[in-house]
Amino acid sequence: MAFYYTEPSRTFSEFLLVPNLTTKDCNPSNVSLKTPIVKFKKGEQPAFSLNIPFSSAVMQAVSDDRMAVALARSGGISFIFGSQSVESQAEMVRKAKSYKAGFVVSRSNLTPSHTLKDILELKERTGHSTVAITDDGTPKGKLVGIVTGRDYRLSRDPLHKQVSDFMTPFSKLIYGKAGLSLSEANNLIWDHKLNCLPVVDEQQKLEYLVFRKDYDEHKENPYELLDANKSYIVGAGINTKDYEERVPALVAAGADVLVIDSSDGFSEWQKETIQYVKSNFNVKIGAGNIVDREGFLYLVEAGADFIKVGIGGGSICITREQKGIGRGQASSLIEVAAARDEYFQETGIYIPICSDGGIVHDYHITLSLAMGADFVMMGRYFARFDESPTRKLKIGNNFVKEFWGEGSNRARNWQRYDTGGKQGLVFEEGVDSYVPYAGGLQENLDKTLHKIKSTMCNCGSTTISELQKNARITLVSATSIVEGGAHDVILKENSISGE
Repeated sequence: MAFYYTEPSRTFSEFLLVPNLTTKDCNPSNVSLKTPIVKFKKGEQPAFSLNIPFSSAVMQAVSDDRMAVALARSGGISFIFGSQSVESQAEMVRKAKSYKAGFVVSRSNLTPSHTLKDILELKERTGHSTVAITDDGTPKGKLVGIVTGRDYRLSRDPLHKQVSDFMTPFSKLIYGKAGLSLSEANNLIWDHKLNCLPVVDEQQKLEYLVFRKDYDEHKENPYELLDANKSYIVGAGINTKDYEERVPALVAAGADVLVIDSSDGFSEWQKETIQYVKSNFNVKIGAGNIVDREGFLYLVEAGADFIKVGIGGGSICITREQKGIGRGQASSLIEVAAARDEYFQETGIYIPICSDGGIVHDYHITLSLAMGADFVMMGRYFARFDESPTRKLKIGNNFVKEFWGEGSNRARNWQRYDTGGKQGLVFEEGVDSYVPYAGGLQENLDKTLHKIKSTMCNCGSTTISELQKNARITLVSATSIVEGGAHDVILKENSISGE
């Protein structure tokens, strides 16, 4: 006969955290939100960790290259949506990886015989205002000069004017020699008031460019998530249909972490996809979504580096309504976290879990961490910001941003569903909607992070692992939920700012 769970399926709003002793050391400035994102062995360090436990959802309305840069700058990771052409997704990954780096391989290069027209067309195509001029027009050719916007005047110079006539020649350039450290490069930039420092080898061949703006941005964003080359860490979503074409392109573009995007990850198609990636590439891959111990262990044994938990809890997801499939996010997370801890005790291998869906209020994030999540994935939260790729509209007196699910007809993302073939979207599992516009990511994120750190201090914890170990969590009644908000008063307009 069918198996019946004896406990109800619970959501985050049915729980509260009970305070522990707050010591004098427990203040928000001492709280670290660093957390692993990929599996590691006991006693070792994970290949990648997040500086804040946030990732943005694999959604057209949320995660493009702009969001990837904005979130990595703050210490989290964005998984660029996969429901687009392979070429388009790979280009988004390339843009995000090249946006910020210490030593940058030049991507805008011309020869001295090119013209001002070529410079302007290249700038229009790439957005780069600095162009390296090499003898053969390649990123590693002999450097003969540099062109910046200060080297020409659109109102005076003819478009056919050759680059050699207005570039800054190598003889007048301040440059670094191959082998210098990033700190030494930055010292040259500051000492000589440069915006860009070329680095060349003994044959004058260009190796890298170092930009002043990268140094400035790092000072402003101390938690930014960088790889060994000082480039932003970028994630990308894949599916179980075209992975043999998509994965090689994403890896070549520089993707650091992949994740299989699926409404139900407990499938043989996910196992095959994971094993293909593990057999052919040195790249980390997460899998999911699942809601119980069995699904977790299946994907772990398949080789997944992290597991996403949650089915049907997203604000635009109607999987439960359409199919009757899913589980309350809190119940799912509690069971999977217990399975993760048991697996770690037995094998010495720690598998991070990502809570995906069900987060309505900021305190739900802290609850999810206390219940065992290593990081959370959110769509609606990030869709509200300037950095999301959707349109900002005015409806009545309010500004909103468009927000649609990957299971909606608008997304046309049939590849997300592990059905074994091209069956298309026979019915929708997501809606097309709006979310209230909230402004820029950073200002909102700062407020959310401060709430999380403050709550952790109330729980006597200064790290996520301490919170998971020491948190005390209580179920709440329907009456106490009402009691938890403003009640029995007449609120003044705009007296409370919501999330």
